[in-house]
Amino acid sequence: MAPFPPPTPRLRLAAAGMPLVLLAGGCAYLAGESGGGADQDSAACEPYAEWQDIGGTVEIYGPIREEEGERLEQAWSEFSDCTGIEIAYEGSGEFEAQIQVKVDGGNAPDIGIFPQPGLLARFMESGDALPLPEGARERAEQGWSEDWLSYVEHDGELYATPQAANVKSLVWYSPAVFEENGYEIPETWDEMIDLSDTMAEDGLKPWCAGIESGEATGWPATDWLENAVLREHGPEVYDQWIEHEIPFDDPKIVDALDRVDGVLRNPDYVNGGHGGVKSIATTSQQDAGLPVHEGECGQYMMGSFYAANWPEETDISEGGDIYAYNLPPIDPEIGTPIVGGGEFAAAFADRPEVVAVQEYLATAEFANSRAELGRWFSAHRDLDQELLENPIDRLSSELLRDPDVVFRWDGGDYMPAAVGSGTFWRGMTDWINGKGTEETLGYIEDSWKD
Repeated sequence: MAPFPPPTPRLRLAAAGMPLVLLAGGCAYLAGESGGGADQDSAACEPYAEWQDIGGTVEIYGPIREEEGERLEQAWSEFSDCTGIEIAYEGSGEFEAQIQVKVDGGNAPDIGIFPQPGLLARFMESGDALPLPEGARERAEQGWSEDWLSYVEHDGELYATPQAANVKSLVWYSPAVFEENGYEIPETWDEMIDLSDTMAEDGLKPWCAGIESGEATGWPATDWLENAVLREHGPEVYDQWIEHEIPFDDPKIVDALDRVDGVLRNPDYVNGGHGGVKSIATTSQQDAGLPVHEGECGQYMMGSFYAANWPEETDISEGGDIYAYNLPPIDPEIGTPIVGGGEFAAAFADRPEVVAVQEYLATAEFANSRAELGRWFSAHRDLDQELLENPIDRLSSELLRDPDVVFRWDGGDYMPAAVGSGTFWRGMTDWINGKGTEETLGYIEDSWKD
């Protein structure tokens, strides 16, 4: 596997604000006590029996903050109470930069939660991050597919366990609009184009889109290209492309971007509720899909995390106000692979209490504890789907757990940062504004320094 890139700003967006420090220990923490306040012989503590009487404190550092950070703390509070292991969590919006500072300064956390395998790879390769201890490795291999674990493998060792997940291959739509107009969910890319033509003939712009995201402007357009490459040419070509084993402007990639051109730069298709094609470059990705809810455009391609952007009262369900389908296949032999992302937990220390926390974070018990608190899902094979209150989370989790579904990490987040979060974003923004396909891909290829 090729070296991973440094982090990109995109994955910081969900964690804006000042750093948050949380100490896990459930009600004991709220009372100003340390962890271990629960009756270790109680039924509630039975799942944690193997880790009892270890004690100690484990420092965890990650990018998850504010409400999501509080939910994370709640998810492991019972484990902390029952084992006596106090977990000190610090969430920071500058995690990607500060984790390197901490490690270089000899102040590495016991465990880091990494939003990109590329960032973690620096520490895997340098020897600062430690391979998973046997118990955590066995649980990881039981819980996740090889596709997921391959991103944290180095020299035959696994270094981290997957945590949260997201899917970036979803098309959001209004079930009511589809029912009223007799539209059906497309099962192939060609059917999706036929549906788009029908919507346009009916006077409804079939697509809305937006790629404005501050310093990260352009990334939603990269997701379109990544999904097209994966569906049109399969995982082998996709892997060759993101690892630069074939040029960025290989004819196969040109073909895929031309296919995307038929949607994003088609004035008959975009940009419902916002303007013409060039309005895509100035429409924020957060606002871009909202016209679907208002019946001003038919569809919006965006990740599972977009569920949080709909108005609070929105019924997100198959028969509700908003739902989503998986971007359909191009080549039936390739099927319907998924582009996505997530987080990984890796350790910089091997004390008994750190090993215990690593093992716990690799269990279905932890995944279920976090899922029960809402707005979260995992690709863990044994995650209880009934705990996922959001139907999109259930849909996404089912897709990721399907053994027949191929998963690939977001390509831009895998490439070297100068490309993935640099020229790729800028190039796609210029492309939306009218630059030619081959010129755009050539510009990105010229920037790639192996």
